[in-house]
Amino acid sequence: MTSTPLSARAPRHRGARALFTGRAGGVSAGEFSSLNLARHVGDDPAAVEANRALLAAELDLDPASLVFVDQVHSAEVHVLPAEGPAPVVTADAIVTDRRDVAIAIMVADCLPVLLVDAEAGMIGAAHAGRPGLLGGVLEATVAAMRDLGARPERLTVSIGPSVCGACYEVPAEMREAGATLLPAAAATTRWGTPALDLRAGAVQALTRLGVPAVAIDADHPCTLEDDTYFSYRRQGRTGRFAGIIARA
Repeated sequence: MTSTPLSARAPRHRGARALFTGRAGGVSAGEFSSLNLARHVGDDPAAVEANRALLAAELDLDPASLVFVDQVHSAEVHVLPAEGPAPVVTADAIVTDRRDVAIAIMVADCLPVLLVDAEAGMIGAAHAGRPGLLGGVLEATVAAMRDLGARPERLTVSIGPSVCGACYEVPAEMREAGATLLPAAAATTRWGTPALDLRAGAVQALTRLGVPAVAIDADHPCTLEDDTYFSYRRQGRTGRFAGIIARA
């Protein structure tokens, strides 16, 4: 899928269409300018619905077929029902083999992770912030996909725009706790303070599960440094962009 005004990045996935939206192309104003997709951040509800409709139109879908979840930094995975409406549930990952929907994860510094097994016809999307990543959201997502016929060694994964390890400053004890679970996540900021590299931690988690390292694309911008994207750390009150994937 090529980039459009609504898609700042369009990773290549065999068997799927995928994109990471940016800030541009929507109707929201102020701190939420302009393609805010989140209902929970204080934006005008009508603007959020208009933005979601614009995104659905880009994907050639009815807005009801663009599926979000109520994210809470958990490791819960929602498996979509085989057919019919997809109600909003509380979870931080979605998996499905349906062709009539696109699944979406919203972020503003956390990792948006998109997964596909083209042979099994299975797609997944996960929200991996620090609590979710360390709590096993990626492990749970891959397990749910495997239960439905996917295989880790066949997965292709994109880890989208997110805060980088050189910018994500945390207390020293938080870095050590994270490194106990995912040693690759231990990092240092550019100014010499403790940090976490969530992308490196996610790559380590995925490769431990059997996903080939060459099948993981983690080369995306830092949201704190690149104002093409919403960043909670940069702005505080702000919108959310999304990682979206649909079966081709």
